[in-house]
Amino acid sequence: MPLPTGDIAWPPHDLAPALDAMHTWDTWWSGDPDRLETLYGGSTSGGPDPKRLQYASGVVGRLARWWWGTPTGLGERRTKLHVPIAGDLCGGSADLLFSEPPKFTVDDQVTQDRLDKLTDDGMLATLQTAAEVGAALGGVYLRPVYDTELSDRPWLDAVHADRAVPEFRWGRLAAVTFWRIVREQDGQVWRHLERHEPGAILHGLYQGTKDQLGRPVPLEDHPTTGGFAQAVDEDGAIPTGYDGLDVSYIPNQSTRRWRCIPRLQDLGRSDLDGVEPLMDALDETYSSWMRDIRIGKGRIITPSAYLQSQGPGRGAAWNPDREVFAGLDMLTRPDAGSQLTVAQFAIRVQEHRDTAEDLVNQILRSAGYSGQTFGLGGDAAVTATEVTARERRSMTTRGRKILRWRPALAHVVEALLAVDREVFGGAIVPQRPTVEFEDSVQEDPLSLANTVDVLRRANAASTDTLVRMAHPEWDDDMVTAEVDRIHQESGMAVPDPMQTGELP
Repeated sequence: MPLPTGDIAWPPHDLAPALDAMHTWDTWWSGDPDRLETLYGGSTSGGPDPKRLQYASGVVGRLARWWWGTPTGLGERRTKLHVPIAGDLCGGSADLLFSEPPKFTVDDQVTQDRLDKLTDDGMLATLQTAAEVGAALGGVYLRPVYDTELSDRPWLDAVHADRAVPEFRWGRLAAVTFWRIVREQDGQVWRHLERHEPGAILHGLYQGTKDQLGRPVPLEDHPTTGGFAQAVDEDGAIPTGYDGLDVSYIPNQSTRRWRCIPRLQDLGRSDLDGVEPLMDALDETYSSWMRDIRIGKGRIITPSAYLQSQGPGRGAAWNPDREVFAGLDMLTRPDAGSQLTVAQFAIRVQEHRDTAEDLVNQILRSAGYSGQTFGLGGDAAVTATEVTARERRSMTTRGRKILRWRPALAHVVEALLAVDREVFGGAIVPQRPTVEFEDSVQEDPLSLANTVDVLRRANAASTDTLVRMAHPEWDDDMVTAEVDRIHQESGMAVPDPMQTGELP
């Protein structure tokens, strides 16, 4: 299917439910209180009673009944406090998956050497970012890109799910159109569309409005797309050198709300899906806690006449160091002691803490994580086995996500190798690599040494096996060299006397 040729709605209307949900998740993930108030209608520009919106019907009333939808009254300052737990959730998901770089292996040694250069630390940073974006928006796209003026090799790039129009077939991505706004001026919106199909990438530039794609214009009309004008063929396409689709889509988790909508059922689900009311309640709890602290400041209400006078006609002075005094204009009586009123509200620390902790635990549990993953439950030293047991729910969620990430990574790395050969040449043989995810929980060195020592004394494992157990990150050459050194130091490298000398 080619790029659009007519003036159509953009983004397409059938993606509206998903894009609206992604906008909500993105707002919570951003951690911006202004965006939260705008999303739920909590901002107000006037009116005698802004809270009347909570009694309205329809969408306005439903949004206003959220705590973040409660408008701030006239003359009042905003006292709402936001707890960025959504960012912690998505960042924690990325850490579980890519705290250690995955290992890519292929059969051809020349290809393996080139692959090691392509999968450097830059790719790990991209994968960490992609995993966090996918956890927030419900999915993320990975594609190979290159620029001969910037680098002598291609690299992976992550595209957010709310900037793509995908086409799925039997649960797999068949084609996708990425889009971005390159210019906005005088009500005109210029969009760059990049459509990925098997074997080719099509580029188009469109001049339209906020809601309409508009008409196609030459790529040379904007500097951002001018470079593609020389690279595309007569059909507006650039060959990728890869027979299949060069893009992988990684859904975060299986979807719930769109399972019966064919166009949306393969998009995936955010870690924040369904926990928005709990996050709203958590923000309300912490804001109530801070309110208790504000109104809990001790004050002694006393007549203004008791304050330090500055002389006739000059009023009275207040010393900031005497912060417990608050003056009121009142008549003085002989029994001055009865006119001193102490105002000290209680700060309900324990009640707020218990409520907040319970909400946080419920949010983590609903999102599929254990509290220990996010530092709840103390920092006492434990073994890796105990860590895995305590974080079983997080490890289970990690395992489910790896099932989606592993084939997608293998596919896009194969495409990366094909693009590398097409653009930069070389004798590499593009092939699908084997992807191995490292264990996110590292064994304690002392515990691991004790295990190795017990196995050695029991003659239950060879020196090669013990070295690999103690150093799982080493390759075969490093293991062999270490085994030889151990044999030499322990006297086990003595040659067999029956194998010395020359046979008669």
